[in-house]
Amino acid sequence: MRTVVENAAIATVSGPEHRNGHVLIEDDRIAAVGDGAFAGTADERVDAAGCLVTPGLVNTHHHLYQWATRGLAADHTLFEWLVALYPVWAKLNAEITHAAGSAGMARLALTGCTTVADHHYVFPADGGDQVAALVAARERIGLRLHLVRGSMDRGESDGGLPPDSLVETAEAALLGTEAAIDRYHDASPGAHVQIAVGPCSPFSVTERLMAESAELARRKGVRLHTHLAETQAEEKQCLAETGLTPAEYADKLGWLASDVWLAHTVHLAPDAIRRFGATATGSAHCPTSNGRLGTGIAPVRDLLDAGAPVGLGVDGAASSESGGLAEELHQALLQARQRGGPTGLTTREALWLGTMGGARCLGRERDMGSVEVGKLADLAVWDLSGLNYAGIDDPVAALVLAAPPPLRRLFVGGKTVVAGGQLKSADETAIAGELAKASARLREDR
Repeated sequence: MRTVVENAAIATVSGPEHRNGHVLIEDDRIAAVGDGAFAGTADERVDAAGCLVTPGLVNTHHHLYQWATRGLAADHTLFEWLVALYPVWAKLNAEITHAAGSAGMARLALTGCTTVADHHYVFPADGGDQVAALVAARERIGLRLHLVRGSMDRGESDGGLPPDSLVETAEAALLGTEAAIDRYHDASPGAHVQIAVGPCSPFSVTERLMAESAELARRKGVRLHTHLAETQAEEKQCLAETGLTPAEYADKLGWLASDVWLAHTVHLAPDAIRRFGATATGSAHCPTSNGRLGTGIAPVRDLLDAGAPVGLGVDGAASSESGGLAEELHQALLQARQRGGPTGLTTREALWLGTMGGARCLGRERDMGSVEVGKLADLAVWDLSGLNYAGIDDPVAALVLAAPPPLRRLFVGGKTVVAGGQLKSADETAIAGELAKASARLREDR
């Protein structure tokens, strides 16, 4: 199957840009990129006049199940928000998680995302097969999924935040994680599902589970992910309990390394930033969620200058209700400039964060993150022909600075997931109805 997208501006991210060019897709890979029209034959020709082609966006941190609890605890701090929502999440079952996962991935697709890393750490005792529910949602929508099998083994009685009824034993968490890897992880370059190991956070996980999770991941050859340094309250607690900052604690346990990416990393000292760069530890920057919860502005410019991989994350829709990834390009640029002035981040660096930076965090930079021959045909075709973009000469500036554009097409491995701004892989109306029912069930007896 040969599809050519032509008459479009192309931001390759890795190389030269094209004001009027083409991209040829053969099966699931990019076969050609260049200026002007494509002279050869194709099974389908997509006229992308007025559009910008970019790599599909990569979401490095999400909690898809939270789509069923949007709008709750709207004015809380992070710890207050978690305490308020854990009892609600304790009522999750596989049906609710599937509905929320389908809705979350549908929204991501409509905002240019082709790969999502979902950190799922809530496993109620009677909640059914949560992992299978999310994998089924991925199959329904058609995105690539890096499913981070999360865990919590430190409940309220041990000084943690989650209720004791919602935590697992360390043994159960490790066995469940290994089972998910054995059943679903695909190490091939074109994988649609990969599994990572993801104890939730230092304030909901014991030191034993943090250390043994790292051992498990390295034995199985998969990546590691957790929350780190999100709030000043977390740092205060970590110092009181361990005598170390969150970054120092992570380093002690082998969690600063090139096979690790960490969510938020808002409160990092200069020596921690240098350590991230030296170890190539990735950071999933979640600007909208950080703003929603008031946790601070991550030192993105400093991390980039240190050489650390930095990608973008939407985070859970209960702390980022829009749930879209395209707007995170805009928010990342604004927050970086609020922190470091107008040179804090350029428009093209913002696009890099959402594409190649994310691919680096997930260890997929050889196969995604840029528009290059041989890479996966994960492509977003942004329609810049409307009123919102009229008169903006630079298409990358239009994408990053203006309102998120609709999609003329979204390809995942050469297959169309979105066309004409509409989801084509599944029925949006049905997904919305399922989500409404799931949310109502969780809110019963609140």
